[in-house]
Amino acid sequence: MTSKTDTTCKIFSFQDYKSSPDPIFEISAECLQPSPVPIIIDNGSFQTRAGWACKGNELGAPRLLFKSVAARSRGAARSETQIGNDISNLEPVRWLLKSQFDRNVVVNFEIQELMFDYIFSHLGVVTEGSVEHPIVLTEAPCNPLHSRQMMSELLFECYRVPHVSYGVDCLYSLYYNNALSNLTHQNTGIVLSSGYHCSHILPVINGRLDAGNCKRVNVGGSQAASYLQRLLQLKYPGHLAAVTLSRMEELLHEHSYTATDYHQELEKWRSVEFYEQEVHRMQLPFSAKGLGGVVSVEERQERRTQQLRRLQEINARRREEKLQQDQERLDKLLTVQELLEDGYLEQFHKNLVQLNMDSAEELQSYINKLSLVVEQGRQRLLQASEMEQPMDEGDGVTEMDPDFSEENTETEKPVQPVFNMAEYHQLFVGTERLRVSEILFQPSLIGEDQMGMMETLQYVLAGYTPEQQEALARNVFLTGGNLQYPGMKERIERELLAMRPFQSHFQVMMASRPAVDAWYGARDWALEHPPGGAGWISRQDYEEKGGEYLSEHCASNVFIPMKIAKPVPRLAEPLLVPITTMTAASPDSVSASPSTFTLAPTQT
Repeated sequence: MTSKTDTTCKIFSFQDYKSSPDPIFEISAECLQPSPVPIIIDNGSFQTRAGWACKGNELGAPRLLFKSVAARSRGAARSETQIGNDISNLEPVRWLLKSQFDRNVVVNFEIQELMFDYIFSHLGVVTEGSVEHPIVLTEAPCNPLHSRQMMSELLFECYRVPHVSYGVDCLYSLYYNNALSNLTHQNTGIVLSSGYHCSHILPVINGRLDAGNCKRVNVGGSQAASYLQRLLQLKYPGHLAAVTLSRMEELLHEHSYTATDYHQELEKWRSVEFYEQEVHRMQLPFSAKGLGGVVSVEERQERRTQQLRRLQEINARRREEKLQQDQERLDKLLTVQELLEDGYLEQFHKNLVQLNMDSAEELQSYINKLSLVVEQGRQRLLQASEMEQPMDEGDGVTEMDPDFSEENTETEKPVQPVFNMAEYHQLFVGTERLRVSEILFQPSLIGEDQMGMMETLQYVLAGYTPEQQEALARNVFLTGGNLQYPGMKERIERELLAMRPFQSHFQVMMASRPAVDAWYGARDWALEHPPGGAGWISRQDYEEKGGEYLSEHCASNVFIPMKIAKPVPRLAEPLLVPITTMTAASPDSVSASPSTFTLAPTQT
């Protein structure tokens, strides 16, 4: 990469948000008098929101907002479990993260109990053994009876709450936005909701959920983040560790958008001018220390000079060591030869054996060769010392290496590339910005063999009469954190225009705050419906009607009690009779072992 950078390009940095632990609030007197105020818990698969059913800007807003995850290793104690915002960075402990959800249904109630403990303790509920406040809790559309039964058992048996109310989060959001628009909640419309794990199409007829025609699409924010992570890891294999799931969620929330016409938008990205204008360059963190940077020709020449000097010093040292070893060997051989000259023949022959030699002639030949090697080594050392003197004056590189001549140096200057390390650590997010949100409409992009959200909507509308379809299409409500992409409303309006009959009318409305309106809708519902009335389940109802019981209201699921079949009584066990052994002599006589029995056949 070169340092050439277009001034119109958009360079962004990853925020890498670090969460801070939630404070432990003190319960306000307003939440206790004249009666305990209900606690509102929006139990979302991505984020949990909890607070009080009070009016006002301080108490009337969610007091706790944290991710619905717990970091708990196998065998760890409950006190060692980190929940939500206690985990400042999710990436190092992502392999430890556990959630109470399987898609959008609560199945892991051990983690759910930890979530409740975290909520009640941080809200300041310190009553021993029980929670005196009623609970308003959100649940999934068409929640299985078993999940509601286990949730009621947890709340009534473990926390001994006085009342519980269950509602669907997206219906609470519809309830809240209708109140903001001064519309009555007794209306007909269709709700499109997309969360972290899945999306829902919920028809509402005369203010009540039509559970029989609800549909779910198993595509949500988690699939979009995983898809974006795979795209960028394939595009930048050198930055696999930097392309984390948390950063992909940040890209989704702040840099992605929905194309009104997907294929036409992709054609725009083929233009170089459009690409340079719309691509988002995400700067990854890096350290410039020890990475080279911009190196001039003079610096490179100085580095080569230093390397050459080090090589010369190493070679000179090796020559000196070799010369010293050869000289010591020569001195030893000359000492042995002196023994022969002095007449010490016995010692001379012993030394010849140690030297692995056979005769005095062989010794003399070896001495002559070694003397020549020592003399040549001394001459090379002398030449090397003479060649090192010009280097100290500054021009030794030119004399010893012709590649370092001034002519070659001058020719290299104009074509010397400059490596920009900051640009190397950038992610160019182009068509990925619109491809990740497209999986809501084309799940086949990620290998899901199912209909997209708008095809499912068309399938749901086809199950109603034309008059009902017209009423439903006049109020299409969008909610959920995964529908906050810019251009989502325009895309759904375009899709509805294509699927609705000629000259028919439809209207699409987006929630004011798609991510948190469910909590505010549950708060307003609790303020208008005090505990003990319709929509609330008391402890007596739980004991008499079972944990799966649901008291219906305008934002709840439909309660369809299921008759549990009684177990079929088991057949009577057959009798045990002795085994009889017939004898050949007398057919009428029998002999049997008293300790051996068999099953008698059943007579009809």
